[in-house]
Amino acid sequence: MFKDSDFKTSPDVPGPTKEEIRCLVICKSNVKKDDIVVEIGCGTGGLTLEFAKRSKQVYSTDKNPEAVKITRQNLLEQELLDNVNLYEEDALKLLESAPKFDILMVGGSGGDLYPIIEKASTKLNPGGRIIVTAILMETKTQSISKLKELGFIVEIIEVNISKGRIIDRGTMMFSQNPIAIIYTI
Repeated sequence: MFKDSDFKTSPDVPGPTKEEIRCLVICKSNVKKDDIVVEIGCGTGGLTLEFAKRSKQVYSTDKNPEAVKITRQNLLEQELLDNVNLYEEDALKLLESAPKFDILMVGGSGGDLYPIIEKASTKLNPGGRIIVTAILMETKTQSISKLKELGFIVEIIEVNISKGRIIDRGTMMFSQNPIAIIYTI
């Protein structure tokens, strides 16, 4: 697992997804060496890099050109660009052109969550999984609703992480934003 400090960041790009959340997403995705992964909303590439280390191929996209630039830099720095196809384009366009895949990872949908999940469900290989990370309540309810409508068995966990910093008097805990991980099994 990469450390948060391993990533180049930009004030104009969300991320990276925190290390503990990446760990849970990778675990819940059940990613295997021969899997093909499609990631929507790559941000700074935290999950792109984690999937690249563990899968056969990753197709990753973000609408934000700065996000694609930072993700590319992070991939190059960790020597993981070889099995990643990185795009600056709309998620639905990528899903249309991508081959069948095993895992869909949605980190940001740009308001197109329903059509993204719907299109992805037609391109998933048998036994494929869909994972959505969400900080918005609406994203949680929309993703669960759509996935159930499409016949998936859905689970959700919500995680609140606090990290400690040692100070003179003890350890001060600093909380991070809670995040939900919605995933199919």
